[in-house]
Amino acid sequence: SITLDKPFEVGDLLVIEDARGTVERIGIKSTRLRSLDGEQIIIANADLLKSRLRNFKRMRERRQVFTVGVTYETPRERLAQIPSIIETAVRAQPKTRFDRCHLMAFGDSSLNFETAYFVTEPDYRTLADSQHAINLALIEQFAARGIAFAYPTRRLINEERQVSDPP
Repeated sequence: SITLDKPFEVGDLLVIEDARGTVERIGIKSTRLRSLDGEQIIIANADLLKSRLRNFKRMRERRQVFTVGVTYETPRERLAQIPSIIETAVRAQPKTRFDRCHLMAFGDSSLNFETAYFVTEPDYRTLADSQHAINLALIEQFAARGIAFAYPTRRLINEERQVSDPP
């Protein structure tokens, strides 16, 4: 069935349940993968046929979603600028296509902006390089505008109360 249907071939990057690796050999009874960590994974073809298989080599593009949190003290005018700052950073990268950026959530310690974009080729390294450059651009642009990234914080309020003696 694998030989006739050809859901994958040698060299494809597959994810099958908790196994992830590049196909090294397709045999009659089993398929051998080389994991990203280097170990060999042998999976029975009967198990492959029963499993949901994801073939990353056949991707045309990759979608990336990331969240940026800023402090609650950020003025509204600056909050309104953040989607365009992020859009500019994404569009500056080659092989990317901007999708959206919105203030999506009120976090425990941050106002969270969610961004989605596409990398127009499937290579993971291209995605990682793009995200790296976007992150550096956001650090630079936020600093230039006085926008602070949020990190987990707790504010303690200590109210002193005077307790009077009972009359």
